[in-house]
Amino acid sequence: MTQTDKKHRIIFIDLMRAFAVLQMVQGHTVDALLAPDYRLLDYPVYAVWNFMRGMTAPIFMFTSGTVFTYLFRLVDEPFEKNPRVKKGLKRFLLLVFLGYLLRYPTYKIFDFSNVTRQQLDIFFAVDVLQLIGFGLLFLMISAFISEKLKLGDTITFLLIGLAFIIPSPFFAKIDWLRYFPQPIANYFYAGNGSLFPLFPWAGYVILGGILGSYLARNPLVFKTNKFSIRLVLIGILLILISIIYMMLNLGKSISNYSDSYTYDTIIFRVGFVLILTGIVSYISQSINSIPRIIILIGRNTLLIYVVHLMIIYGSAWNPGLFNLWGNSLAATYTIFIALIMITLMTFMVYILNKLKIRNKQLVT
Repeated sequence: MTQTDKKHRIIFIDLMRAFAVLQMVQGHTVDALLAPDYRLLDYPVYAVWNFMRGMTAPIFMFTSGTVFTYLFRLVDEPFEKNPRVKKGLKRFLLLVFLGYLLRYPTYKIFDFSNVTRQQLDIFFAVDVLQLIGFGLLFLMISAFISEKLKLGDTITFLLIGLAFIIPSPFFAKIDWLRYFPQPIANYFYAGNGSLFPLFPWAGYVILGGILGSYLARNPLVFKTNKFSIRLVLIGILLILISIIYMMLNLGKSISNYSDSYTYDTIIFRVGFVLILTGIVSYISQSINSIPRIIILIGRNTLLIYVVHLMIIYGSAWNPGLFNLWGNSLAATYTIFIALIMITLMTFMVYILNKLKIRNKQLVT
């Protein structure tokens, strides 16, 4: 692959990454601060925001899987010799560590004497970082299986991705605390406070790996209209399937816990992500370069995610905006603060780049 091709690839991928993380920044800010009086689906602006809010996590996870697998498969080496395996394991450990650190229940580090049951429940809950960390681990396992069994990445990733999606409405009904300790049980279902258990959320990460592998094996395919159109058409087909499934009301009684665990919602979200990806890839065909700041935002998604969460929700070592104005602000003030958050995150990565401060574990 030539340097020019790599440059184009970075444009396409970084556009998706930047969009995903900025969506998450504004989504968390608005959700944390906006008063209940303004959370009405009768308001068109809120209805659109609420819809995109539901799509943000699937976009973020799918893109993470795409990027990781793309970089992993760019290395033309067998699994045992691929340097990305070691990097991937470090990334997995870092993501899980940071995920728990953000929810650490006490500033005293080792003294849990004053920690309440509720604080422990929050600490053990599985959030985005733990989920993506394990998603990347399962992607590496999938890549290993694909190589050893010679099934191909598409089939292997699809089967393993479905293995996390298909059981999810059934797993959502099981009280996993009866079978596992809380830290492990929380990875199986949301019943004890986890926001993103492995089922079905790891499926989005692994399905993203299918696209990442395809892009790595076909370095010029993104420059064709056929590629973009194909993604959009597959996405439309999935959305149609989800609508038909919903209209037939199939499986609605399986899980009443959350729509996130029904097949129609999962299929719809995957379809939406593919349509968005197709649109972004189509737009990127006519772009030879993008502002450096967008590339920096795309490369610093983990850093942005950690810092903005600490500002909004706080941690054991600092208060957050939620503690000051949680779900109490008018729409105007909330939007203003969300814009400030996006500006701060953008300024942060700009300054770090200017000062040439780069942590290889926080930046990819």
